[in-house]
Amino acid sequence: MATNRSPLPNTGAGTVLAMLLAAALPAFLTLRTVVRPAILVQTSDNPTPYGYTWSLSLWIVPLLAIVLYLHSHPARATPRRAFWTTVALLVPLGVLLDVLLGNAFFTFPNAGATLQIFVWGYDLGAGAWVKNIPIEEFGFYFFGIAFALALYLWSDLAWFGRYALVEGRGRWDDDDPSRPILRPHWGAILIGLALIGLAVAYKKLLSADPCGFPGYFTFLVLAAFVPAAMFYASVRDYISWRAFSFSALTMFTLSLLWEATIAFPYQWWGYKPEMMLGAFIEAWNGLPLEEPFLWLLVSITTTIVFETIHLWQRRRAAAPQV
Repeated sequence: MATNRSPLPNTGAGTVLAMLLAAALPAFLTLRTVVRPAILVQTSDNPTPYGYTWSLSLWIVPLLAIVLYLHSHPARATPRRAFWTTVALLVPLGVLLDVLLGNAFFTFPNAGATLQIFVWGYDLGAGAWVKNIPIEEFGFYFFGIAFALALYLWSDLAWFGRYALVEGRGRWDDDDPSRPILRPHWGAILIGLALIGLAVAYKKLLSADPCGFPGYFTFLVLAAFVPAAMFYASVRDYISWRAFSFSALTMFTLSLLWEATIAFPYQWWGYKPEMMLGAFIEAWNGLPLEEPFLWLLVSITTTIVFETIHLWQRRRAAAPQV
């Protein structure tokens, strides 16, 4: 007999992990066969005029389509406050990354791919502020994060809505008010420190260039992975795993196609090797391994932060007024 019940939290998380591994393993084996990668030869000083600027439509257009759909279906309660609170919390992380650490981790050699409107960023090496961060970077953080979260919501409320327990976000009907809102898993900090330790060890002992420090990976672990891991136990019962699997895999695929096939090869941005882990995907023009990790973290972090905020707001609204 067919059932419309959502998968159990642990089962759902395990299924998503299995899907990711099933896709990652053959991709890894195939990419390893490229031992003499082809080199892109540019025939123009400006091969992609406003390319970075126009590419933001990859996030803007589907985001607008999802927003219009959710707005036109008011019967499906959309947690707008939780959505915008999540965006307001996560977007500043990207802004902070670029303003304070952008010049330490990244380069922006192809100015012709942007509007050439630049923002001040701190240069740790020079110890001074430099006006060289393209404004498109901040558009990317806002629209990319908003799209990742909107895609999860749309997948949950519409695309996989028929699998909910009841109309709307049915899994919330089993919420127990006596259950603690937040149950931080402090061991996540130890896991994060262990990951950083392994990254440093790889950089110094196994990478082709042991100079420097894996600063970019360290930032991703501390700013995205650790917070997500800390609050996973608090909200795993409320995550729509079908919706998450669809949104995460879609976001991951689009992001890698965007970066690996055009943005990175045409130098809309680049990476400083001394601040990377030291593992590069040569078949993709030497793309740092941190980037696939980042694209998975975007979906994981936005989903967990959103569900945590949504849980807190629901409990607060349901609490008896004194």
